Order: sequence, then C-alpha cells, then structure tokens
Amino acid sequence: MSDDVGPVGAGGYRITKDAAEIDHRSVWRWLSTQSYWAKGRRWEDHQRAVVHSRCFAALDEAGETVAFARVVTDEATFGWLADVMVLPGHRGRGLGKAIVHSVVDDAELGELERMVLGTRDAHGLYDGYGFTPDSQHRFMERRRPPS
Repeated sequence: MSDDVGPVGAGGYRITKDAAEIDHRSVWRWLSTQSYWAKGRRWEDHQRAVVHSRCFAALDEAGETVAFARVVTDEATFGWLADVMVLPGHRGRGLGKAIVHSVVDDAELGELERMVLGTRDAHGLYDGYGFTPDSQHRFMERRRPPS
C-alpha cells in the first residue's frame, strides 16, 4: 500500500502519509514559532507526538514539506485531528482542504466512530468535512504546568 495520497491542484503539490518524506524538524519549527496552539513546543515532545500519530503532509515540487496535519488515534473508535498548518507562502492554494480531505477520506481513519479537533479560527474549513461544534460542553482539559 502506498503512502502517497496523490497530487493536489496546480503547482505540483502532493499529499503524503510517508513519514520518511515529511520534514518533521521543519514542521516542529513552524508549529513552535508560528502557531497559537503549539508555541514553544519542545522538539522532544514533537518527536514523541508524531511517532504516536498518523501524519499527513503536503509536499511541493521540490519535495519540501509545506503543510502538515496529524491524527492521534486508537485506530478503532476515536481520533483527534491536530497540528493542521499550511506555511504562509503556500496558503490560498487548497492545501489545508486537501490535507483535511485526505484525513477524513483515509481508509482506516474514515472508519473511526468519532473524530474531534480544536480550533480558534478555522471553523469554516472543517465545516465542509462534517465537523460540527460541540454544543454540549462535554470536553474538558488538563494541562501540564509550565516548566
């Protein structure tokens, strides 16, 4: 089974699930400096997170990782879509949609009973893929104290 999901629109982009093709060091740099949800994330934490997740990336024609998403999952009933990000110079080309589509269309992940995510500002993106807001306030969180 190939981990290459396929081409995306114009510009020579393609989506892959092949961990060997994803530049995780670059992904960590963007997430830890440019995102509101992972700012300051340690490299060691990022490494552990991706090892225990299903990762997807958009690669440009040169094979550079320019967008990323991962799903934390038990592979049967539940998945958490996390760390969805497109580099600023590549936004507006459908890469966010392509990655989310690849996740929800994935043969194994598509069979999950439930997939959730958290977002502050991208509700419009996720609405188109069947995600709806949690109106029952059932989610709670516990955070690690700052080091």
